[in-house]
Amino acid sequence: MNQSKKQVDGAMFTALFIIILLTGIFIPFLTPITIFILPLPFVLYTARHGWKPALIMAVAAILLSILLGTIVTLPFAVPAVIGGIMIGEAIHKNISAYETWARGTFGYIIGLLFAFVFIQLVLQVNIVEEYQQVMDESLARSTSIMEQFGNPEQADVVKETMEQLLEGLTNLLPFYLLIASVFQALISQWISYKVMNRIEKRELRFPPFRSLRFPSSTLFIYLFVLLAAFMITDTDSGTLAMAIQNLLVIAQMVLTIQGFSFLFFYTHYKKMSKAFPIIFVVIVFLMPTFMFIIRFIGILDIGMNLRERLGQK
Repeated sequence: MNQSKKQVDGAMFTALFIIILLTGIFIPFLTPITIFILPLPFVLYTARHGWKPALIMAVAAILLSILLGTIVTLPFAVPAVIGGIMIGEAIHKNISAYETWARGTFGYIIGLLFAFVFIQLVLQVNIVEEYQQVMDESLARSTSIMEQFGNPEQADVVKETMEQLLEGLTNLLPFYLLIASVFQALISQWISYKVMNRIEKRELRFPPFRSLRFPSSTLFIYLFVLLAAFMITDTDSGTLAMAIQNLLVIAQMVLTIQGFSFLFFYTHYKKMSKAFPIIFVVIVFLMPTFMFIIRFIGILDIGMNLRERLGQK
């Protein structure tokens, strides 16, 4: 009976996956929506039956997607399959919401890396070169406008500054990949929670943001990467410099999130209005100079256990 249930669920969820996938491909204005709900069939199936039957379903779904939509569907299908299985397996094992999110993010990173390599090698589209070409065209238009309406010498200075900025943005492409994976896993997991709570009468939800705490090893990683960044000179280039630059940005982002989490914790501890931390977050994003303060608070929270000290006090 259990085996029959797995087969029926597998066929049903595979069909649902193919319908969502083809809808996103052939109806472009629905693509942004389908990207986030595409992992849902795999999350639901894996949460019920585990990852081993989900692998069989994954093979069937990918083969059907190729037959019905050609190999162009693979960059859309594979990240959703891997991310959905990772999130569903975490739910199957009753793992905490934030760890489930981390596992889903890792699954999406693997899937998006596959999509990146597939587009580069199979579809013969160099994403980095296309991105640089778009940026160069935008820079050329901006420079032309400044030369017409401003001082040519000032235009040269601005052009040089923008070229350095664009080079930095290009080097941060791995960071953008991580950010895309984080948000895609978060939204897909949130949608899955809502659907499962509705259909299966479960009570899956994210705990309050104020309870989010990263391990103390995060601080040591940040200090190590920061030291490595100081040791690299302006003339250094290549894969190592780009990797350290991306790792530093990621570590800073994690510590900033930790700082915001402590801010929400502190206002809750002091029984302050919930509007206060939200307003402060908005102010920080409008005035990025305050971001350093939030990051410093995150460092203190991890390194000095500020929450435990408040509890003892």
